[in-house]
Amino acid sequence: MVQINKRISEALGKELKSGKIGVIPTDTIYGIVSSALNRKSVLKLYKIRKRNLKKPMIVLISSIKDLDLFNVKIDKRKIKKYWPGRVSIVFPVKKFDYLHRGRKSLAFRLPKNKYLIDLLRISGPLVAPSANIEGKEPAQTVEEAKKYFGDKIDFYLDAGKLKSKTSKIISLERGLVEVVRK
Repeated sequence: MVQINKRISEALGKELKSGKIGVIPTDTIYGIVSSALNRKSVLKLYKIRKRNLKKPMIVLISSIKDLDLFNVKIDKRKIKKYWPGRVSIVFPVKKFDYLHRGRKSLAFRLPKNKYLIDLLRISGPLVAPSANIEGKEPAQTVEEAKKYFGDKIDFYLDAGKLKSKTSKIISLERGLVEVVRK
């Protein structure tokens, strides 16, 4: 098990920015992650995870300002009560079809975890579905993740056993709060 620190966050952030794919502890559970801004890496992640090609991704960001990269226009006051935290919020997004898969919207999450924020500042926004093959239970340990993905992943970051729930997903698309996933 690795003690996560700034040096590790910097090294992994550079790896992810360069197009690598990894399994890391997120603010909720282990996630399989790649740069949200690297189309090739995202498509490879879909294949490795055997993810349904119609399902959009959740994107982790380091600050509300990162939403500008996706041309998301929102009243920042409306999201302050949810972020940072374990809530993913769906916003309309016109571009980035390889992420939203034709839905014209994406879920974003601004985590509270300091190491993860440090990593995201270097890597940029990351896609972060749970570390499992589509339809299987999310990995609670790196060993479980390795059984799913083996050497198809560039790196694994072991933070011990993580047993938590996935993030809650809400939509603010129509000006009302709608729970998409509890």
